[in-house]
Amino acid sequence: MRTHLSRELPALGAGAAVVVCGWVQRRRDHGGILFVDLRDRGGLVQVVFDPARPEVFARAEELRSEYVLEVSGILRQRPAGTENPALPTGAFEIDATGLVILNTADALPFPLDEPDIGEAVRLKYRYLDLRRAVMRDNFHLRHRLIRTARRYLEDHDFLEIETPMLTRSTPEGARDYLVPSRTHPGHFFALPQSPQLFKQILMVAGFERYYQVTRCFRDEDLRADRQPEFTQLDIETSFLDGQAILGLMEGLVKAVFRETIGVDIPIPLPRLTFDEAQQRFGSDKPDLRNPLEFVEISDLVRDVEFKVFAAAAQDPKARVVAMRVPGGADLSRKALDDYAAFVAGYGAKGLAYIKVNDPVAENGLQSPILKFLGVAVVREILARTKAQAGDLLFFGADSARVVNEAMGALRLRVGSDRGLVAEGWQLLWVVDFPLLEYDEEHRRFQAMHHPFTAPRSDDLSYLLTDPGRVRARAYDLVLNGTEVGGGSIRIHEPRLQEQVFGVLGIDAATAREKFGFLLDALRFGAPPHGGLAFGVDRLCALLAGAESIRDVIAFPKTQKATCPLTEAPSTVSAQQLADLALLSTAPRV
Repeated sequence: MRTHLSRELPALGAGAAVVVCGWVQRRRDHGGILFVDLRDRGGLVQVVFDPARPEVFARAEELRSEYVLEVSGILRQRPAGTENPALPTGAFEIDATGLVILNTADALPFPLDEPDIGEAVRLKYRYLDLRRAVMRDNFHLRHRLIRTARRYLEDHDFLEIETPMLTRSTPEGARDYLVPSRTHPGHFFALPQSPQLFKQILMVAGFERYYQVTRCFRDEDLRADRQPEFTQLDIETSFLDGQAILGLMEGLVKAVFRETIGVDIPIPLPRLTFDEAQQRFGSDKPDLRNPLEFVEISDLVRDVEFKVFAAAAQDPKARVVAMRVPGGADLSRKALDDYAAFVAGYGAKGLAYIKVNDPVAENGLQSPILKFLGVAVVREILARTKAQAGDLLFFGADSARVVNEAMGALRLRVGSDRGLVAEGWQLLWVVDFPLLEYDEEHRRFQAMHHPFTAPRSDDLSYLLTDPGRVRARAYDLVLNGTEVGGGSIRIHEPRLQEQVFGVLGIDAATAREKFGFLLDALRFGAPPHGGLAFGVDRLCALLAGAESIRDVIAFPKTQKATCPLTEAPSTVSAQQLADLALLSTAPRV
């Protein structure tokens, strides 16, 4: 049918006979001559229908938006002054000599050039939404990202291997999606939350360097950066320590940035320990474009009259921090009250502040808590925070968890509101996570990442005596405050794996039932190994500047885990349930 894509036309030059196919982007009638912007996967080209060819012109008068056409004609230069420099084809147009309407289109439910379209409508008519230029650009970027990653990994001797989609349920975090087995009534497969166990077994099998672009599934509550099914670039390698893996992956990230958006990021990337990230930013995924940081002042306020500060300072599980906001002394009382209400949503009982109008003047400070702190303590706080005239100090005092969450969120909010967040890209590795975290509700330890993460060798002596003190050989990659990848060195010794299971409250019988195939594999010469997975959807959304990962997934689910396009999930027939030996107790609607 077609001879060329629109993007190929400029290289042909005027006078070339061409046949193009595509959709009507726009139709314009200028003084009896019809102009049509024809869209194909290569871009746009202007087609001119001249009434001097009455048969073709008559058919062209029938055209409407999104009709599908085959146009034959002669490529020619646009008249001087009518060129469109915004288009690669903007110096040329097609003088149409033939027209075939391959298909018509109903009136659209929304104009494709409208930037603010409700998401419900976009997802219901996703095939139209995907025709929009911004969406096409997103998926071209996604393609370049995955293509670059594949090339880099293959150049470094990695082998792409597929792992099963139907596997055993081993829930350790989010809920599994279960698939009933018709051939084994009462038994279920699970869709994988990740290929974790299979990629470790591939290391035992001696493949040494594996990768996979794979779909993963988690039955969990959704947010803008979560979907029930998502894509990750999964990587595992043997005989490399953590430092070597991070270096290898930095090369991958550098290649992805260069090939997808033309940005050269400097490597090696900065690294922060988990503890330092929490101390300075209240988060294990800090946005380093934001200059605001916490300053610990617990030691300065242990004995002050302000009981909120003193009580937190004397509690080993609490902390007191200050955060300097440059130029923040101009904040109104209403703004301060709004910020206090904001942190209350994170459990904070209040938000103390000091306005530093003039740090040396007798009445240069403004705050309702000054009289409870004392002159000497205030002087120390100003010195430690390096407060200048016109600054504002915010304070957080509570349990470490509340302070980190509330002040961490405030840091992001204030940084955005005050225009303090720099443009560009800030990547870093966060390392040395705790191996375990204590679940107060269930009164037991649980794995911070997963139970196959190796503890640091210098912390092994604490594993059985003080498990909360053990650090993991784990690492997360953070981009502009969003985790886009994470992994660890794995446990490759069966005895250590059994010990970790024991600390997690997984007895030998349960471990055998859930993970027996892994434990067996580790007994047959498992090499030291580790890896990580990149969230392809998250990374792509950030690089594309999209507000949600739904804008870089072809057919995403809503926040209620439904698909408006196909109306999934749906009920099934009684016969289908009977075939699977299932009985539904949910009311049919």
